[in-house]
Amino acid sequence: MTSKVIYEGDLRATSIHLASGSSFETDAPVDNHGKGARFSPTDTVATALASCMLTTMGIACNVHQIDMVGAECNVEKIMVANPRRIGEIKVWMSFPKSKPFTDKEKKILELAAHHCPVLESLHPDCIKTISITWPGEE
Repeated sequence: MTSKVIYEGDLRATSIHLASGSSFETDAPVDNHGKGARFSPTDTVATALASCMLTTMGIACNVHQIDMVGAECNVEKIMVANPRRIGEIKVWMSFPKSKPFTDKEKKILELAAHHCPVLESLHPDCIKTISITWPGEE
């Protein structure tokens, strides 16, 4: 098993990673009867996309001796109705200005990002808008 999720009441759940014991809480969002005091479950899906992209790119960095420490993503989740679901996830990825990348390194990292397991797992109807800004392209 991967995790255990416990409903705490008041639209809050605690998720526990069984191998490590680490945990996080989720709340229903304000626009769906919640307090919005924590990530919502759908926030975690959108955020998992960016985290997975960076992790998959990090694996490629280890293989190809590329340094991308300090890369970061901003994430926007857009909900739609009927049925209520994530309609689009936007990810804006940027890299530290002090770290130049060759065209070959950019291609390796972009390929890794666009083939991360979370991206491959999202429903085809969910729009995935990925923007990668390399140093010098601001």
